[in-house]
Amino acid sequence: MTSMGQDLVIGIDVGGQTAKCGVVDARGNIVAQTVISSENTTNAEEFVSALAEALNRIIVEAKAEGCIRGIGVGIPNGNFYTGVVENAVNLVWAKGGNIPFAKMLQEQMNGIPVSLTNDANAAAMGEMTYGAARGMKNFIMITLGTGVGSGIVINGEVVYGHDGFAGELGHTCAVRHNGRRCNCGKEGCLETYASATGVARTAREWLDMTDEPSLLRSLDNIKSKNVYEAAKEGDKLALRVFDYTGRILGEKFADFIEFSAPEAIVLFGGLARAREFLEEPIRKAMDENVIPLWRGKVKLVFSQLKESDAAILGASALAWEL
Repeated sequence: MTSMGQDLVIGIDVGGQTAKCGVVDARGNIVAQTVISSENTTNAEEFVSALAEALNRIIVEAKAEGCIRGIGVGIPNGNFYTGVVENAVNLVWAKGGNIPFAKMLQEQMNGIPVSLTNDANAAAMGEMTYGAARGMKNFIMITLGTGVGSGIVINGEVVYGHDGFAGELGHTCAVRHNGRRCNCGKEGCLETYASATGVARTAREWLDMTDEPSLLRSLDNIKSKNVYEAAKEGDKLALRVFDYTGRILGEKFADFIEFSAPEAIVLFGGLARAREFLEEPIRKAMDENVIPLWRGKVKLVFSQLKESDAAILGASALAWEL
């Protein structure tokens, strides 16, 4: 709990299934938090109203009435410049439209200022403020989850580009010919190979191509978690899947390094928990494919933030700038 008069902010991470919300103090302590569903309505007004109700509950729980200086939101396809969520295909209430999300939430929260950005940029801000990138002014944040997100920080500032959507590194091409079809409409995107869904797809395809024995053969619906568990048991096919995935990531990281000369590449998200299988092939492929100028110079860092807290902290970092 907190006391009246202390500056606090709210961080919100909106995903396809849930929205995580927390009241955060200046030291990065989450003093109250909650989670609500983000998939039970197809109506933006209803979702924003439910979100505002949840925020008011945790404000009361934290005894923070009158102390909230701003609200930061990390959300797919969130435009930092406009506060609009544009055609977020993974949000049932935002598909195919432009939702003035920041304006709607600010009105519901009685004028508390709201700022938003996409979820990967919010994660980058969280790492820079509270996590593994603290003190760094040049780094690239890669989120490995259902997709591959990225946030690029140059000279201490997140790169947004002229339209607010810079940094879609997950949709750069990893396989040029006969690549996998991506939800974005392109083929061969990094996201289709190096995400959690990409790892599961690689395993399924390889099982179909060979009679090689594997612990995964007994499973009907293979998930990345299954591949990870099989790799921990020494399953050769699962280990090769992670080696393949790591090499693809390393090759693309070499391209990213040559673009912005970062001090580090920071990895976060569910798939990053497979560090023991990904780190070596990533480092090897990265150094093999980058020009000598940067070989061995760029750190590969795995996030130290708890996944349950990191999304909230990342979004809250945005609110301190309001």
